[in-house]
Amino acid sequence: MAGKFEIFQDQGGKYRFRLKAGNGQVIATSQGYSTKKACNNGIESVRKNAPVAPVDDATTNPA
Repeated sequence: MAGKFEIFQDQGGKYRFRLKAGNGQVIATSQGYSTKKACNNGIESVRKNAPVAPVDDATTNPA
């Protein structure tokens, strides 16, 4: 099963999304959005930018 985005409302009424792996494990959670449309725009931004996003490893120490 492929991963999926799940939209939900938090206790404060903000819209958020979770990215779930194929096994159902949550692998990312978004910030809160005031509208469902803005939340969907956030999902589209992840879809567009994630495949080309570099990894910034802040745990490495410069030599």
